[in-house]
Amino acid sequence: MKRHFAYLAAVACGFWLSGATSFAAPIPDDCKIGGFAIGCQAWTFNHFTVMEAIDKTAEAGGKVIEFYPGQQFSAEQPDLKFDHHATDEMIAQVQARLKKDGIRAVNYGVVGIPNNEAEARQIFEFAKKLGLYGITTESVESIDIIEKLVKEYDIRVGFHDHPRRPNDPSYKMWDPNYVLSVVKGRDRRIGSCADVGHWVRSGLNPVDCLKILKGRIISSHLKDLNEKSPEAHDVPYGTGVSDIPAILKELKRQHFVGNISVEYEYNWTTSLPEVAQCIGFVRGYGARK
Repeated sequence: MKRHFAYLAAVACGFWLSGATSFAAPIPDDCKIGGFAIGCQAWTFNHFTVMEAIDKTAEAGGKVIEFYPGQQFSAEQPDLKFDHHATDEMIAQVQARLKKDGIRAVNYGVVGIPNNEAEARQIFEFAKKLGLYGITTESVESIDIIEKLVKEYDIRVGFHDHPRRPNDPSYKMWDPNYVLSVVKGRDRRIGSCADVGHWVRSGLNPVDCLKILKGRIISSHLKDLNEKSPEAHDVPYGTGVSDIPAILKELKRQHFVGNISVEYEYNWTTSLPEVAQCIGFVRGYGARK
């Protein structure tokens, strides 16, 4: 009976063979924890392979994963990198591992989207094959092509924010008002990948930033930091300076339906217990509500 239930849950989470769907599907409720589709950004496990990152996401209790370009593919094929140039055979192997571990692939990035339709289309085709909900980028210069392909593929695009760069005033993605100016008037499937930790590193209040971008939050890299400074490092949710409950409350208020990625950039080779603690915090938050 338990195995039968697990099978039904896996089906509900939307596992499929390569090419079986033409458009990105919404993230099913059965793939959510505490009301959120939460899992790992594979960058958290960038000292490991894609296959190991999937396994570790499952071990941490996550339900979804966000891939990034260039991760080593597998221990058996160490010379291969996983990105939007992956072969169908590589994609099929990844899908098999996802199905085995009960994980759904939902996002890809941060990836540069070229201001060239043919090259940009390769990224959207890759996302379609994996059935992704969204793509994460900072390629503002490609906004016209992005909007065209978002409409064609029904795959969302979130503009990611890195921290403010005092020595590079041309970098503006850290500012939610700038991101809003980029997506304003564009298709509603284009918005923000809200990296709340980088907002803290930039001296901003994440909840205020979310409010600025209301209705445009496509996904989030959720972080709690040990201090409010550019040098801050990740800590388990609820133990740092970020008000994670307030952030989750604001996402709920906005009827956020995207993915939350734990992007844990500390204790690189031994972070699994801390990542699990982050996911457990969100599970507990949902239970309290």
